[in-house]
Amino acid sequence: MMELFSPFYQELFAALNRGFLMSVALILPSAVGGICIGIAIGSVRVYTRPLFRRLGDAYAALFRGTPLVVQLFILYFGLPNIGLYLSPYAAAVIGFILCSGAYQSEYVRGALLSIRRGQYLGAYALGLTSWQTISSIVIPQAIRRALYGCGNEVIYLIKYSSLAYVVTCMELTGEGKTIATEYFRFTEVFTVIGLYYLGLVTLAMMGLKKLEQLLYIPGFGRQ
Repeated sequence: MMELFSPFYQELFAALNRGFLMSVALILPSAVGGICIGIAIGSVRVYTRPLFRRLGDAYAALFRGTPLVVQLFILYFGLPNIGLYLSPYAAAVIGFILCSGAYQSEYVRGALLSIRRGQYLGAYALGLTSWQTISSIVIPQAIRRALYGCGNEVIYLIKYSSLAYVVTCMELTGEGKTIATEYFRFTEVFTVIGLYYLGLVTLAMMGLKKLEQLLYIPGFGRQ
């Protein structure tokens, strides 16, 4: 028990708490930005002209088909070659948003395509415009169907936010790695780091479960 009050653990928890705040500062805007881009690109890939659909497909293929760490390296180490300089935090957030948005667009696209054509025809027969049909009939259903995939991507985002340290953004994993290297106590350090991430993911799952309950309509989406 006294070991928990040793200089090692005092320094460890001080560093991890500092890194935890940075991780939260990375995750929140990245999650919101990724969802916004996902909705926009997913809608483009379903409702716009073929040219814009192909552009949306190309964006999704690019960011889903290349490793996130490579994207971060290009943003932080590659862009200065053409005169664009990003801070570690900015490079990490932009990379997370672009990557997460590509995956979110696929969930949104699938949800929109899952709405049967008969619902569009029924809405038109009742005199609704295309916008009224999409906003009042399609989107409410699509949100509920995309919620599970989009929520899962947010959980993935929490975990791959640990890659920010490769571009020198010292979040939870980066701070912990520094302490582990200094004291050569990797097992203890990364066990505690894992518990921090487990706590974050658990909170996210609880929030998503609550959102699911708020959006639940009797007879829709459950047996």
